[in-house]
Amino acid sequence: MENRNGLAVDAETRRVAGFAERLTAIAILDDVDRTNGRRVTRAADRAYDRRDFVAELRDRRVTPHVAQNVNGRRAGIDGRTTRHPGYRASIRIRKRIEEVFNWVKSAAGQGKTQFRGLARVRFAFTLTIAAYNLVRLPELLETG
Repeated sequence: MENRNGLAVDAETRRVAGFAERLTAIAILDDVDRTNGRRVTRAADRAYDRRDFVAELRDRRVTPHVAQNVNGRRAGIDGRTTRHPGYRASIRIRKRIEEVFNWVKSAAGQGKTQFRGLARVRFAFTLTIAAYNLVRLPELLETG
């Protein structure tokens, strides 16, 4: 999701695995065009606050804006990131992605897919995300 306007910029569907979400996040970032030289940030919830994931992001010159998980283990995010105002803004805004998933599950009827096979589920999910962006577009044009 793009933080400024709340539009979904990429969608991916994979088979379930304990760490598939982190691998998918890395794969999506590898596809981002960064020829303009601007830094990219990646906001994520506490489940992504793992030292290996944060290191992968930093190796790719991506600023990790991951919520700190300080419950009983050492966080992967440290003061290098948390001291900046941009981090606090990303943490506050990152919750908007849940609005996308809520819409996909309720309004678009994707709470439980009607399709079999990864290719068909991926197509339906990508099409649903595109529909979400189209639904949001008039609201964005109205305000901006």
